[in-house]
Amino acid sequence: MRNLFFFGTLRSLPLLEIILGRKAEQVKTCPARLADHAVHWVEGASYPTIVRRSGATAEGLLARGLTEADIDRLVFYEGGFGYALRPVTVETEAGPVQAEMFCPPEGQDRPGPDWSLEEWERRWGPTSRRAAEEVMAFYGRLSPQKIARRFPQIRRRAWCWVQAQSRPEDGTHDVARDVEILDHKRAHLNFFGIEEARLRFRRFDGTMSAPIERSAQMVGDAAVVLPYDPRLDRVLLIQQFRAPVFLAGDPAPWVWEPVAGLVDPGETPEETARREAVEEAGVTLDRLERVGKSFASTGSSGEFLHLYVGIADLAGAGQGTGGLDAEGEDILPRRFSFDALMEMVDRGAVRDMPLLATALWLGRHRDRLRKGA
Repeated sequence: MRNLFFFGTLRSLPLLEIILGRKAEQVKTCPARLADHAVHWVEGASYPTIVRRSGATAEGLLARGLTEADIDRLVFYEGGFGYALRPVTVETEAGPVQAEMFCPPEGQDRPGPDWSLEEWERRWGPTSRRAAEEVMAFYGRLSPQKIARRFPQIRRRAWCWVQAQSRPEDGTHDVARDVEILDHKRAHLNFFGIEEARLRFRRFDGTMSAPIERSAQMVGDAAVVLPYDPRLDRVLLIQQFRAPVFLAGDPAPWVWEPVAGLVDPGETPEETARREAVEEAGVTLDRLERVGKSFASTGSSGEFLHLYVGIADLAGAGQGTGGLDAEGEDILPRRFSFDALMEMVDRGAVRDMPLLATALWLGRHRDRLRKGA
């Protein structure tokens, strides 16, 4: 049996339960303090780090009598990020206790302001718990290093799942009553995730359906923006190679699209749209016109799209190439007249559904936008 001192997010008992795979009341815990240490936010991040500071005290949680299975699960969760256990002596109400603590590699994190468990819980608690559920679903199936490589995508999906909980219900169905999950598993983890479920749902005659098996590609939210210059009456499109189109057997996997990108944790879709316009096309948007919000493909994917037309000065835009090397992007931005865009729509040359939706919206609102130019 081993004792562990938690200085950061694992002080949250709901999160600790997910990692250990058992209820917190089954674990002996008590408040504890580590002398000559302080806990800070990692600069620009959503988690804390611990640093040595003479005279300071790091408040934390002591978990006593952890089993080797508990330790193995904790190492799986923390190990891929380089955290390692080291011995510490902590103070409790009953006196000093010998324990171990997960520590980040020296110099890995740049400390920011003093960390607050309450602030972390308010801003990041639900997202962190959702992410931990996906991580621990692969315990014993993937290495901690593979989890660490995919953790940004896991957190992105978790953030978007939490945001989805605040969307309005349709008023005719109660999900808690009208959907029964019989079995659920996370079948695959890479840049995207795949979840599978065996479930029943309420039919329109009021009865519950027979059990069905379904799977979904889990992506997160994406912002899509069609840059438009009402003064020049031109739009900006980007062309890039799309692997799914290629893998589907299509002979033309270089596709014309609007600017688009996945929403990062802590980011609004509007912020994503503006960021991606700069990254992919070198365009700064003056304002955003909301087109709509919808799922990309309700039968196969959980991706949720936030669609915009972005008003911008496109003089001089659409030259060279764009995209982020770190993301393997090779993007060709080009300007098209409004008439050329509509001609593409009419002859069926638009092969990207978000482009079709934003182009048709622009066709309905073009006169209004040009009057204000």
